[in-house]
Amino acid sequence: MFNWFKAIKELPALLRANGILGMNARNYAVIARHNSRRLYPLVDDKVKTKDLAVKFGVNTPDLIGVIEHQYQVADVLKMVKNHSEFVVKPAHGSGGKGVMVIKNYADNQFTLASGRIIGYNELYQHISNILSGLYSLGGQYDSALIEEMVHFSDVFKDYSYHGVPDVRVIVYQGYPIMAMTRLATQESGGRANLHQGAVGVGLDIKTGKTKLAVQHNLPIEIHPDTKAELRKIEVPLWREHLLIAAKAYEMTGLGYFGADIVLDARKGPMMLELNARPGLAIQIANGEGLKQAIKKVDKYYPKNLSPEERVAYVLG
Repeated sequence: MFNWFKAIKELPALLRANGILGMNARNYAVIARHNSRRLYPLVDDKVKTKDLAVKFGVNTPDLIGVIEHQYQVADVLKMVKNHSEFVVKPAHGSGGKGVMVIKNYADNQFTLASGRIIGYNELYQHISNILSGLYSLGGQYDSALIEEMVHFSDVFKDYSYHGVPDVRVIVYQGYPIMAMTRLATQESGGRANLHQGAVGVGLDIKTGKTKLAVQHNLPIEIHPDTKAELRKIEVPLWREHLLIAAKAYEMTGLGYFGADIVLDARKGPMMLELNARPGLAIQIANGEGLKQAIKKVDKYYPKNLSPEERVAYVLG
């Protein structure tokens, strides 16, 4: 399926021919037009997003607790006493910054996703840094979420280095229009962040199968660490992934956003978070621009359908 030399030569032309969406067009012609700023807090604050997900029946990792003030940090051990694994993240973080995955907790020793072991003092300091706004949008004071850890499906065990792979789905006017899975690497520190060196795999929106894979915006065939063939990826329960993304349209009222979804081995697809200003690298991972997809929705797709009906239309 992949021809690296052909792909690296043809990808820029392919993107131009298929209507790549640039930053300015995204900000002014799409986001400003379809996303009211009053709705941003619903997705910028992960506590509010999680509350909405519960209200709308969208599967999401359980919330263990929230730390809002510095004096509460000392209570973190009480909060997680019944949990041998958990995730700490900023409520207003972005790009995976400030997320700490604890894979094992025993005797005040915390094993991170990378395998590194830290003590209570380092965990305390990390949460304090979150509260101070070190990882938040605009450096504002923040809250720390403690939530259950996702146990990613064995389907992806050969495709990700330590971290949990996720699926990013772009939704426009309630319709899923483009998707990719982001695979952690050693370079990315176990995080599914393309800017830090994770692998992006474009997914066919109808099937959840690999279209193209890239790292640092260049086509690749195998995962740099696990050596797994990226062309063989097929996301299970694909309809359920798309349905979570589609439901977030009613949840938030946003006309354009990105939904980040993980596949838990025990609970199935789960929404991690939503983004009102999703990045544009997904176009490179798909070898396809977003402009054409947006135009198709505006011109041809029916209005006033339910999330289930919209997903059925996309899968058509």
